[in-house]
Amino acid sequence: MTGRPTDLTRRAALRAGALAALAVPLAACGPGYDESPDPLQPLLAAAEADATAARALAKGENADAAGQLADARAAHAAALKSEVDRLNRPRASSSPAPPAPAALGDLKERLATARKQAEDLVGGLPRYRAGLVAAVAAGCAALQRTAPALGPGEDAPAFTGPAGAVPAEAVDPLQTALAAEHAAVWVYGLVSAFLPADFAEGEKAGTAEHAVRRDLLQTMLSSSGATPVAPEAAYVPKAPVTDAKSASLVVATAEADCASAWLAVVNHTDDAALRTTALHALVAASRRGTPWRSEAGEKPVAIAMPGQAS
Repeated sequence: MTGRPTDLTRRAALRAGALAALAVPLAACGPGYDESPDPLQPLLAAAEADATAARALAKGENADAAGQLADARAAHAAALKSEVDRLNRPRASSSPAPPAPAALGDLKERLATARKQAEDLVGGLPRYRAGLVAAVAAGCAALQRTAPALGPGEDAPAFTGPAGAVPAEAVDPLQTALAAEHAAVWVYGLVSAFLPADFAEGEKAGTAEHAVRRDLLQTMLSSSGATPVAPEAAYVPKAPVTDAKSASLVVATAEADCASAWLAVVNHTDDAALRTTALHALVAASRRGTPWRSEAGEKPVAIAMPGQAS
């Protein structure tokens, strides 16, 4: 019986398979494919180098801090690598590997540089990437407060809202951020009765910082025609506050909640000015929460990717 015109001979089938295999790389070079080097690649290379260097220093008097730094930077590297591999853009020419550090303090400038590189990228990236890189920046900022040799690092700039109306897609995330700021102000008032006098300066600064963000958020939302969410009459901590340690933990939790809320703002807007505002608040909450985590005995002291679900 004569085969139907649509039947493929074995040779034709092999030829068709070869052409199909070529389709993906050819398509990758077609319209819409970005052939420029991935801007996340330098962040990835730095995170990998820092993780390796810190791991080698995880001994002696700074063993704990070096080990936590290594773990956090390894987490940054893993998250960045997943995204870099996903887009599979061309790799930039490799830079020479930085010299191996002799002490933990030798990683101080590298950590500050990684933070700034990440912060500078946030405004111009697609939403998911912006959130990822913002979390890396905040993680580096938090790590700067884990050991004197690594910091203290720069505090985030004073909180100022962007000019103009809030983009519609950002209203709900900003309401969530406002709710978190209301709760943080309340928490700082709660813990004052359980902390010794030498904590007073930290309590005062924390209360003031969150009050400023709360007030500016209310103004931003009102100016955009939204009704700012009101504070609760009281909040219920996840665990009872009975002493300095439990008080420190509830403050650290409030700061982490603020970090999560502000990262969500980054993830839900393309407005560069609003992203910058949210990034500064995320970094501030991450840095302020780190010493409180230390006082509460939490490990790791610094959250590797602040704001992201653990």
